[in-house]
This record gives sequence, structure tokens and C-alpha cells, in this order.
Amino acid sequence: MNRILSKKDPKLFNLILKEYNRQKTSLELIASENFTSKSVMECLGSVLTNKYSEGQIGARYYGGCQVIDEIEQLCKDRALSAFSLNPNVWSVNVQPYSGSPANMAVYLGLLRPHDRIMGLDLPSGGHLTHGFYTKNKKISATSIVFESFPYKIREDGYIDYDALETIARDYKPQMIICGSSAYPRDFDYRRFKEIADINGSYLLCDMAHISGLVATSKMNSPFEYCDVVTSTTHKTLRGPRSGIIFSKKELSEKIDFSVFPGLQGGPHNHQIAALATQLMEVNTQEFRDYITQVMLNAKALASHLMRHGFKLVTDGTDNHLMLVDLRNKGVTGSKVEYIAECVDISLNKNSIFGDTSASNPSGIRIGTPALTTRGFTEGDFVKVGDFIIEVVELSRLIQNESGKKLVDFKSVAHEKYFEEIARLKNDVNKFAETFEFIDLD
Repeated sequence: MNRILSKKDPKLFNLILKEYNRQKTSLELIASENFTSKSVMECLGSVLTNKYSEGQIGARYYGGCQVIDEIEQLCKDRALSAFSLNPNVWSVNVQPYSGSPANMAVYLGLLRPHDRIMGLDLPSGGHLTHGFYTKNKKISATSIVFESFPYKIREDGYIDYDALETIARDYKPQMIICGSSAYPRDFDYRRFKEIADINGSYLLCDMAHISGLVATSKMNSPFEYCDVVTSTTHKTLRGPRSGIIFSKKELSEKIDFSVFPGLQGGPHNHQIAALATQLMEVNTQEFRDYITQVMLNAKALASHLMRHGFKLVTDGTDNHLMLVDLRNKGVTGSKVEYIAECVDISLNKNSIFGDTSASNPSGIRIGTPALTTRGFTEGDFVKVGDFIIEVVELSRLIQNESGKKLVDFKSVAHEKYFEEIARLKNDVNKFAETFEFIDLD
């Protein structure tokens, strides 16, 4: 750890050290999180954070951007190479601060206010930026600026492409969005394209969760059928927290203008450099082996849970995550998330088909990228599954005693189940500490 901060701001230093130790001794199962490399972190903490560079390469609104231009061009070249894209067909913008601004930049660049869009419903595994709203309120900026109508999954957990086509014929959206934040299966991009072509709709893929799997050809590629592809750059890509937009050449000028000056100011050059070094890693056999292990681990964990009576949405997974339907276990996702956090396991509550409450849903989402980065293999994830089974059973016992209210659940957990929680937390910490973690010294 940087000792300059420890002397100048010991309070903040100790908080960072506390978080470092939490990550090291816990089991990180959040599907959208990962542990990035020291090379990435070195870029993020470099002098590049000092430099403004509004505009595009060779056309900046600030002087002194010669080196920044080289860095951004290197990042763009590596991005196209990582996804095997023809630079005569595809352009890339690496300036978005994160995935949500990347999506909004695409919408604002290609659509007009109140144009119609269709994205996967949030309870079906979609994302807030794909147009989510409730019966009484428009939730995301996307749904406020544009008119949105969701498509959904079937009761078996798979996307209902036939229903999407039927709705699209009537709704006539200007854009259809494919991609998700909680969908355990691959996408049929050809089917999406056929539906988009009915009305001449743009087809946007948000591959934020699966970009690492797409880059290594472990999942279907959206580039053959989509007009625009966006992504975050952490998650399975394992880079910094930023965003990226790939677009067909004929659309790039509109999207570049939408990013700047339309939506953002100066790009974060330290993030762009960090992404550049990670994209170099994406093109290695080591990264391909990593993604293979991510998927093997996901299947191993999914199979173990199902063998122990857990219901998984779609009965398995094609990617790095799984959705566990807890209704047959007699406990809700929010309760399991809370007890998991108490014992240093990070996962998240998640809506399941038929849920009506986003704050107290019936499921949990689990992902394998972060722990795979730490060296976990299939057998280790069987042990992780055993911990999850214990957490769910403990949560069920507490809920049976406390009732449905989370405040009562927490009270009973800490008053009557303190020893059980402490014992399980100790077991988790000892297990997690046996695996490699980032050495910051």
C-alpha cells in the first residue's frame, strides 16, 4: 500500500486498507465485479489523471495532448483487435466514463426524444438503462427521455422472441436493445436482427456482462448482426471501471459527437490507459484460459446447487452467472443477501419471473469471475456452494422465527443466531485467505 497516503491522510488510508482486507478475506460472488491487475491500477494512479483532452484524436480543445492522442489511439486499436473487428467497418469510442453513459450516448446520438425503444424487462434480467419503468413511475433517465416498452422472458426463463416480434410489429420501435445484467443464457442475435429489420430499427447490444466471453469466442458475437455494441470494461473483461462503444462506421460521427460535447466533458485518460493495457491482456492465451475457467466454475457451482435441491432459472447457465430461485427454500433473496454479507460472502438479491417486489425478490444472482481471478477452480466452487447452502438454510431458520419484515429478521439474526453467524464467517475467512490476492506492497 502507498505509504504517502498513510502519513498524509491516515483515516482514509485505514479505510482503504480495511476494504482491501475485506476483499481478501471474503468470497466475492457479485456477477458484475472482478479483481483487476496491478498494471491497470498503476495506470489509474498515474499522471494521466492530470490531463484534460476534450475532443477527438488530433482535434482537441486543449493543448499538450500529443501523448494522450497516442494512448487513446493505442486503446482504440487494441479494442478492435480484441474483438477481431475490421477497422474499415467498425469504429470505437473509448471515452465513456462507464456503461450507463455509453448507452445514453448511443441513444442521444441515434434517436430523438420520445422515440420508441424496446429492452429486456428489469425483472426478466434487463438493465435500468434499457428503459425500465414501473406502473406509477419512470425510473431510469432512458425511460424519461424515450418511450420504452419491455420484452420479457418466458416462464422457463428464456427470452420470448416470438412475443418480442409480435410487440415490435405493433409498437414499431426505433431501437431494440439486446443484452442483460441477469440472464444466464446466450443470445440469438440473428433472431434479434430479423425482428429489428421488420421496422428498420437500430439494433444495439449491451454486452457489459459478457464482453470477456465474447472476446474469447466463448459466446455468440453480436458484431455480425448489431449496429452498435456497448460494454463496461470491468466485469468479465477484468479492466478498469469505464465504458466503450463500438459502432458501424457510418454511425460513428453521430455517436462521437454525442459522447462529447453532447454528454461528457474531458475523457478520463487514466481510465483509457488502464483499458488499453487490459485489452492487450485480453488478446493472450492466459486470458482465454481464464474465461474458460470462469465458465467451468459457473457450471460446477450450478450443478452442485441443483444436486442439493436448488432451482436455477433455465436449469443452468451458458455464461458466468446463475439465478437461484429460492421459493422452494422458503426464504427471500433479501434475507439471504443479508446473512451472506454477515459472513463475508458478497452476492445480490434478484428478481425472478413473477416477482412483484424489487426490494424483496425471490432470488439471488451469483457470478464466478472474481473468484476465478483469485485462482478458484471447480472443486473450490463446490466448497463455495456448500457455504451458500449453509447461508440459505440459516436464513430460512431465521425467517421462520422472525417473520417477513427485514428489520425483525436482522434483529433475530444478531440476538439469537450470533454464534452460528460468527462460526460461518470464520470458516469463510479462513477459506478465502488461502487463495492469492493482489499484493499492493
